[in-house]
Amino acid sequence: MEHLAIVKNGWLGKILSGEKTIESRWYKHKKAPFMAINKKDTIYFKETGKQVGVKSGISDVMFFDNLDKNKIEEIIRKYGKQICISNNDASELMYKKYCTLIFLKGVEVIKPFSIDKKGYGNMCAWISVDNIDKLKATGRI
Repeated sequence: MEHLAIVKNGWLGKILSGEKTIESRWYKHKKAPFMAINKKDTIYFKETGKQVGVKSGISDVMFFDNLDKNKIEEIIRKYGKQICISNNDASELMYKKYCTLIFLKGVEVIKPFSIDKKGYGNMCAWISVDNIDKLKATGRI
């Protein structure tokens, strides 16, 4: 399985520098990548409004559910530095019930390409497909 992760502007630099070694996804409801990603998969990254330009393998995946204030704070305490979040971010996560931690390995810059998210929703920040080529936009550089 291959995944497209859309991240905030500035995050790819942190991933490429090795400052951010864990990609995290926090949700109120169960949705991908929760229980839909494993160590054999590949993640492609793009920043909002930009082309896909980075890919990564996965060394480990952890799933957390039934989150509460204590569990969220524990996750941040243990993994916050690798995720690039701090206790100050905890208040934004308090209503989330599911968390996926994806430990990145073999991060590399790739030839940039555009995607077509038609059918996945404009606000979608994670897409899972059998082959990333299904998302490549045609007719674009």
